[in-house]
Amino acid sequence: MNSEKYAKDLWQRTKEALQTAEADLAVSFDAAASRAYYAAFYAVSALFALEGREFSKHAAVHVALHRDLVKKGRWPPELGKGYSRLLRLRETGDYGGGRHVQEKEARDAISVAIRIRDAVIQAHPELEHLTC
Repeated sequence: MNSEKYAKDLWQRTKEALQTAEADLAVSFDAAASRAYYAAFYAVSALFALEGREFSKHAAVHVALHRDLVKKGRWPPELGKGYSRLLRLRETGDYGGGRHVQEKEARDAISVAIRIRDAVIQAHPELEHLTC
């Protein structure tokens, strides 16, 4: 798939996942946190796609975010930590192990996802107006 088309699809998924995360707050904090993670994952994946890089695994996106965005000074460390926190919350929300995401954690997850989305827009303003 061409990188711009792929980025466009990922960006649409970013927007949908954020909307779903916000709606899920009324139903399930686990689901809201999971959708917030996916919004951030899709946003970061769209950024990398526009830069000619595609990843097939969540772990690869996580590593690339820290290596190529945070450690190289493109993003502040707080965004890297926030992304890592989203990943942990998604694992809790999806797999649990007896623990559930709490309301404050779900709301914080959505805030982090929005900050990540905004950082991607700052790097690639053309994404903000892309639609499928």
